Amino acid sequence: MSLLLAIDDLCKRKKLDLRIVAAHFDHKIRPDSNADLEFVTGFARDRGFELAHSEWKREAGGNLEQNARNARYEFLKSTALTAKAGYVLTAHTMNDQAETFLMNLIRGAGPDGLSGMKPKREIAAESSGNEPFLPFAEPGITVVRPLLRWAKRRDTENFCLENKIDFRRDPMNEDLNFRRVWIRKVLIPMMEEANPKLVESLCRAAELMKAEPPASAGGRIAIPTPTQGSSLDLQHLKTLEKADLFPVLRDWIRLNRGSLRGISTKHVESIHGLIHSRKSGRVAELPGGDAVKHAGRLSWRSAKARK
Repeated sequence: MSLLLAIDDLCKRKKLDLRIVAAHFDHKIRPDSNADLEFVTGFARDRGFELAHSEWKREAGGNLEQNARNARYEFLKSTALTAKAGYVLTAHTMNDQAETFLMNLIRGAGPDGLSGMKPKREIAAESSGNEPFLPFAEPGITVVRPLLRWAKRRDTENFCLENKIDFRRDPMNEDLNFRRVWIRKVLIPMMEEANPKLVESLCRAAELMKAEPPASAGGRIAIPTPTQGSSLDLQHLKTLEKADLFPVLRDWIRLNRGSLRGISTKHVESIHGLIHSRKSGRVAELPGGDAVKHAGRLSWRSAKARK
């Protein structure tokens, strides 16, 4: 709501002259979710915005949060393509970035995961698993998060209140059974007792992880650049220190698997152990595929190929 308000204000000030399409996706998880659509429909009508909306045809099984996120972004992608839009704007804040940093830290992510979300991301042929809010890939669409580096959640709420605009609250954001909610409601408040500016500190740490150079910067060691479907030379990999090797392996996994979602440091460690094992023909099993050592090369085998 705060993002729509800001866009509306920029349009009225003649700072923007664009076609604006508000996009609302009903996950059909809560029995009262229809009220959200009615609310957004009224707001869009009053402000003169177009509104695209759809609802989730949910199938049983799987991870509810991840499946809902994938369905939501699939809707955003199709909406952008239909509208011939080059940009998808989301209102993620510094709080979202801090929560993402802690979620990835807890699961044992490496530098990619700890770097968090990017304020602006051109969608290429594949998406990176360290983007928990970006599980789709589509050339020509850029996801922009204009509030990510400077606004906190309370700022967005206060902006709505100052403009006398109501907003909806999702009761599921109070459910501590969800990891992100537990981090938001329990872990961060505890940590803020030691550091009242914790959110800013975690966001700064994420920015530093983005800028962290390879350990062998300066060309002292040639770092291989993986491509999709490529195999890697084991002898070359053995010459790399972990600080150089792990980013290579993460890129290699991402390119062959499609994302790094569900991949933690322990999985990369298992490949590291495979590389330095003296036995040939061994396999490191990962979610969604395997790293296979054979004939002096490290190759990727999809999960489907296991069968």
